[in-house]
Amino acid sequence: MAKKFPLHPKHPERICWGCDKYCAADAMICGNGSSRTEHPAELFGDDWYEWGDWEVPERAPEAQAAEADPHTEEPADATS
Repeated sequence: MAKKFPLHPKHPERICWGCDKYCAADAMICGNGSSRTEHPAELFGDDWYEWGDWEVPERAPEAQAAEADPHTEEPADATS
């Protein structure tokens, strides 16, 4: 299964977006050319997924915020 593709990564310039490995730009494993593949937000702007047929499902704002910062932890359930 492919990894979820982030809509708004914090630092897209640090990652190669050419395959599902998401390698660091200075340590690409797959050999996907001599330079990294840019994230669509770098090429088309932050609203890149709103136009065209990208087949990106709409996500809740909370999910987008958590996706933007992968180090954010989910809040503990107050009922348990």
